[in-house]
Amino acid sequence: MKISEILKSSDKPFASIEIVPPLKGIRKDELLKNVGRFMDYAPKYINVTSHRDDFEFVAKADGTYEKHLVRNRISEISVCSVIREAFDVEVVPHLICGGSSKDEIESKLYNMRFLGFENVLALRGDCLSGEKRFTPQPDGYAYASELVEGIRKFEAGCGEDIFSIGVGAYPEKHFEAPNLEMDIANLKKKVDAGADYVITQMFFDNEVFYEYERRCREAGINVPIIPGLKPLSTPAQINRLPEAFSIDIPNDLASEVSTHANDRKAVFQIGTEWCRMQCRDLIAHGVPAVHFYTMGNPDNVTSILKDCF
Repeated sequence: MKISEILKSSDKPFASIEIVPPLKGIRKDELLKNVGRFMDYAPKYINVTSHRDDFEFVAKADGTYEKHLVRNRISEISVCSVIREAFDVEVVPHLICGGSSKDEIESKLYNMRFLGFENVLALRGDCLSGEKRFTPQPDGYAYASELVEGIRKFEAGCGEDIFSIGVGAYPEKHFEAPNLEMDIANLKKKVDAGADYVITQMFFDNEVFYEYERRCREAGINVPIIPGLKPLSTPAQINRLPEAFSIDIPNDLASEVSTHANDRKAVFQIGTEWCRMQCRDLIAHGVPAVHFYTMGNPDNVTSILKDCF
């Protein structure tokens, strides 16, 4: 079932889950055991992230360095396939511009169509390690809006309405955007290109989301906007999450975590409760769904799902 159809048919807010494909070496049964912990709470769909191939430089005996391609994760399409087979739940593979030409992306779309996938999340993707600015592949897509347009052209070539397309958004703006107004304009380009719904980056202040949603509506973005949440779970994330995702941590949360910085269990509980309060407030404000970034840690998210859904 397409996510756009799920959103239209749901009479109350629901939860969705995002997982990261496991590192190579893990077996299918291990993956399914972890995902199975979420299934007790009936998420409507599972998002599976995509990670472009990266490179590392390995020192040689003569003092020079050799460039090696690093492929260290199971593919998102493989992960989606086994999850759907095991749990009969909708899956949403991420499709990114980075690391692929237009022809390679078309090949991935054919694979998704062959497997009967009806959903895809279209993203530009992150920079490579060491890159200051995103560099597309030769004959690749430079922006998610171009990727969305490319997916719709692929469908037209097949003569079918195949995918419900989701895109990402940034309530505190994408770090590369000069200001929030232009970032929202870029989001509208993705929607105008054919996106059906929006999932936001994580945030820790609901008022930031409500103001962002208001401005999106004023800009003419009328598709569902799904807030994304992540429970803070370790003291180090007070610094690491803002650095990695260009987001703010509210002072009340940062201060409480700092007070208990030497007690990892207490910080885990503080982060879980903060996210639980966010989730309840978002549901009370009538959001269509809440999307959870799990980052491989099911304990805090399942606790929130149990209480809120």
